[in-house]
Amino acid sequence: MPSPNPSRLREGDIRSDFPGLTRGWHYLDTAATAQKPQAVIDATVNAMGRDYATVHRGVYARSADMTLAYEAARRRIAAFIGARENNVTFVRGATEAINLVAYSHPKKGRVLLSMLEHHSNIVPWQLAGWQVDVCPLTADGCIDLDAAEKLLTPEHNMVAFAHVSNVLGSPLDVARAAGIAHRVGAELLIDGCQAVPRLPVDVAALGCDYYAFSGHKLYGPTGIGVLWSDKLDTLPPWQGGGSMIDRVTFERTTYAPAPTRFEAGTPAIVEALGLAAAVDFVEGIGVGAIHAHEVSLVASLREQLARKNSITLYGPENSAGIVSFSMAGVHPHDIGTILDESGVAIRAGHHCAQPLMEHLGVPATARASFGVYSNDDDVAALIDGLARVERIFG
Repeated sequence: MPSPNPSRLREGDIRSDFPGLTRGWHYLDTAATAQKPQAVIDATVNAMGRDYATVHRGVYARSADMTLAYEAARRRIAAFIGARENNVTFVRGATEAINLVAYSHPKKGRVLLSMLEHHSNIVPWQLAGWQVDVCPLTADGCIDLDAAEKLLTPEHNMVAFAHVSNVLGSPLDVARAAGIAHRVGAELLIDGCQAVPRLPVDVAALGCDYYAFSGHKLYGPTGIGVLWSDKLDTLPPWQGGGSMIDRVTFERTTYAPAPTRFEAGTPAIVEALGLAAAVDFVEGIGVGAIHAHEVSLVASLREQLARKNSITLYGPENSAGIVSFSMAGVHPHDIGTILDESGVAIRAGHHCAQPLMEHLGVPATARASFGVYSNDDDVAALIDGLARVERIFG
């Protein structure tokens, strides 16, 4: 593992690693997808070209080498979250991970979700036939674990919460949530998409039963994600095909052990190597340093937005890397369009969290989200752009 070098954030030269960050463009949509560092681009190009071959089936040297690299990527990513490699399965993203658990779980009963969940942590449970209960939020927009403790009963088989809200940036005390779930015999699934790029994650210390995240928010490629669980061997496969089998006859098929049983077909080879490179990149800076960097930017932006009478802020003061807001009399889509004319890219809409928007009493919000490459200039450009919005709609 690379030694962390947080000084690169202080010195401000990190943006040079990201060819997508063109001069004069202020990218504040990392919660949707992160820009890619050159190291990740190089890893995927080499895997697609110079080193390319399939895995697990070839007896020729390049296939064997690629198989070793693919499984090394699994070990690398597992270590990043404090896991064992046989408890990590590659999926297309967190959405597929949650679907896998929702459909494969042998005890489909009641699941407790929260008001702030992404649609990807709502719809799969509905489609798979679970009975959904909803945990409310605290006044500042965090999952109300006191309420969760009162709502949970032995009838609940699962609790599924976001580690960090994709709209409000609200962080969850996962260890406490795990204790609450386990006391009634329920399991805990955590959507870690927004947490893994910006918070240190050790699944053993968290105490959850399932942890899911997507690669593209972690500065890696699209089309790959991770499902971690030390209970994978208790779940049946949910997709059939090549690779995930032990023996196939027309009368009966037996399956490979986890995690292989969940990786039917040719896997996302190139993407796995790219995600491993992204993990190397992040650890080369240090997740703690990234978190501290984003905390500073969030505090600065929230302070400046709070001075504007036209702005309503959502979420807690300690939101992790994400700031959502609205402006009186201006639809967030109009805010986003005008900011784009000033070279500032934010997200505007319901952020795949329509129940949360209904709870907030708004159709949509504007959302600025930070990454390792964000800086004070991005905050200043956003504030200047919002002043222009105010002048136009004033």
